[in-house]
Amino acid sequence: MSDNRNTASSLRLLALGVIAVAVGAIVAACASIGRPEGGPRDVTPPVYVKSNPHPGATRVTGSRITIDFDENVQLDDPGSKIVISPAQHTTPAISANGRRVTVDLRDTLVPDVTYTIDFADAIKDLNEGNVLDGFALDFATGDSIDTLRISGMVLEARNLEPAQGMLVGVYSSFTDTTLTTVPFERITKTNQLGQFTIRNLKAGNYRIFAVNDVNRDYHWDRSEDIAFYDTVLTPSAMTVQVTDTLESSEGTDSIVAHDATRFLPDDVLLTWFNEEYKAQYLADHARPERYKINLRFGAPADSLPILKLLNTHRRGEDISRWSVLEATAGLDTLTYWITDTTLIANDSLLVEARYRRTDSLENLSWTTDTLRLFMRRTKMKKPKKKDTVEEADTMPKEIPSVSLKALTSTVQELNRPLAFSSATPIVTFDTAGVRLETMIDSVWYPLPRPALRLARPGDPMKYIADYKWDEDTHYRLTIDSASMSDLYGLVNRPFIHEFTTRKLSDYSSIRFVIDGLPARVPAVVELLSTSDQPVSSAPVENGEALLSYLTSGTYYARLYVDADSSGTYTTGSVALSRQPEEIYYYPRKISLKQNWDIEQNWNINDQPVDLQKPLEIKKNKPKDTNRQLTDTDEEEEDTFNYSDPFTNPGSERYGSGAFRR
Repeated sequence: MSDNRNTASSLRLLALGVIAVAVGAIVAACASIGRPEGGPRDVTPPVYVKSNPHPGATRVTGSRITIDFDENVQLDDPGSKIVISPAQHTTPAISANGRRVTVDLRDTLVPDVTYTIDFADAIKDLNEGNVLDGFALDFATGDSIDTLRISGMVLEARNLEPAQGMLVGVYSSFTDTTLTTVPFERITKTNQLGQFTIRNLKAGNYRIFAVNDVNRDYHWDRSEDIAFYDTVLTPSAMTVQVTDTLESSEGTDSIVAHDATRFLPDDVLLTWFNEEYKAQYLADHARPERYKINLRFGAPADSLPILKLLNTHRRGEDISRWSVLEATAGLDTLTYWITDTTLIANDSLLVEARYRRTDSLENLSWTTDTLRLFMRRTKMKKPKKKDTVEEADTMPKEIPSVSLKALTSTVQELNRPLAFSSATPIVTFDTAGVRLETMIDSVWYPLPRPALRLARPGDPMKYIADYKWDEDTHYRLTIDSASMSDLYGLVNRPFIHEFTTRKLSDYSSIRFVIDGLPARVPAVVELLSTSDQPVSSAPVENGEALLSYLTSGTYYARLYVDADSSGTYTTGSVALSRQPEEIYYYPRKISLKQNWDIEQNWNINDQPVDLQKPLEIKKNKPKDTNRQLTDTDEEEEDTFNYSDPFTNPGSERYGSGAFRR
């Protein structure tokens, strides 16, 4: 895959060596069984004592691995969390008994290969539940053991959520078909912070990917989430000096320096996305009502199917001759409203459907089906004895009409159009029958007619009325009777919708002054709700983004680099070697009150990308199984107690640094 970064590619470089991180146990804060009342709480994770084979052993032939710890341990979801590299075809048996963890490999050991058993955060002590995060054991079946590593982090591209438990793998040999057909050569999984380390690599060049391996085949299928790195990675190692603080029996501290190995790269940032690939096929067809035919396809399409009748007096005619189409924007759900009353009365319709379908090679090709659309006749209920003919004749009969309803409330937003819809497709609309009025001193005064249009092509049932509304004003929209007619010739009754616009003082605005974005790079700022969902957006123009007509409340913000200048967020593509558009979060919440206009400076590179998203709206937070987060905890940073990588073999899982683009 070629390096095809957009003009903002420099923003995706990662900072080196910010802080050294070695993952250990989650700090627990509540009491549990296993310690004397009033004694200090045990917050120490299990400590490795010995194993067979020992870490780094060579010429290993046995398929049973045992690991002993200094206390009784348990395993949390071993089938999902524990990863063995190279990947095993037959699921191994993994169990904990007392202080020992046992792994029985059921695949035959491959000669001259380095094996890694990565326990992630599956091991914890039995009583307190303190987690040993990042523990791994390696051994080799040959005369030497491979030692190189690649470390980094995986985030969701659209919202920078840490990817927990995502499979990360590498290839040393790569072709156009490798990713979808060949299992990864070396694998690992991300931890609760989205961090990963692929261990025991040979010297060489690698392509790296992350996938949510739903079917556990250890490679990517097109429907699965994926992240990829643009360039080839070459792992290496260097000697660095680290310091430890030692405490004597008298309680004094001393600093001791010693050599350690740093493995590079240790700052790889992968951002996952989904191509939204779906196989194209006819998922369902039905005739829920006599006058409707519904078709549902497995994926959006760029063209309509070709439908022809195979029976009745209209045999051979295209469906457009005897129906009106209502379609979703992606043409994946189609409703055909039958206009011919003879066909409506017919219990059985046979339709030839010619459409594009995904074949076994994942190519689109034309196929033809015969759709049998049947309606069962319903038995007429017998009138009750008390319902005499005389009584029935005297009851008023309601004349069918086009049903209209307002889609916007009686409180109209100043920056939005009014919307209304009909229950059936409209075929004629005489806008001369539309009137807009305003009330002044209890008297209605006429106003210029608003511009009316369909809300979306393909939807003949929803209209919007564009108008420049005045603040704090009472309006009335009227559609005279018989101004609209549907495909069955029915007309509307008088439609009246009264509403009042908000005051300008009800609104607030925020202006972001953006720094760190290269000149002439298009970008869009999205204002987010407390559930991390966009509520408003504005383009960045001349280094600023203005979001107006905001109601009071708590908000957050993010920016995406609009690389294709589409005005909407664009995800990635593996086939095109296109990364998803880059996302940056404003790192603090924004509180707005009525009639506030505020200006906020925002340097999108002030914080590393993995630290930008406010904790209050972060969903994938590290889980402490011993307690629930309090309201105070929600406002604090993530707190992990990282174990010493040089006293727990294998725990030096993660590299250094926070991650920057």
